[in-house]
Amino acid sequence: MPAQHNDGVELAKSPVKVQPPPLYKVLLLNDDFTPMEFVIIVLQQFFGMDHEQANRVMLKVHIEGKGVCGVFAKDVAATKVSQVMDFARQHQHPLQCVMEEN
Repeated sequence: MPAQHNDGVELAKSPVKVQPPPLYKVLLLNDDFTPMEFVIIVLQQFFGMDHEQANRVMLKVHIEGKGVCGVFAKDVAATKVSQVMDFARQHQHPLQCVMEEN
């Protein structure tokens, strides 16, 4: 049913289709210098993983060269990447964390 405004003009209601925001994967990249235990700490502290899950992701990073830490909205993913990179630098590790569209 058309909506009527005070000026007598009728406007047809059109359904509004809202698309969900694109999601981004946050990935850790393997290097030869960051200790495996440090990677596990990062996964637990910044991605809320338990020790077993963090160990699985750490091994995937070690063996395959990269591993997914989580999938988030763009702003959240960018914040996670920044937090991990800052934390790694504070502890003098070359750990790399990146995001890519899911």
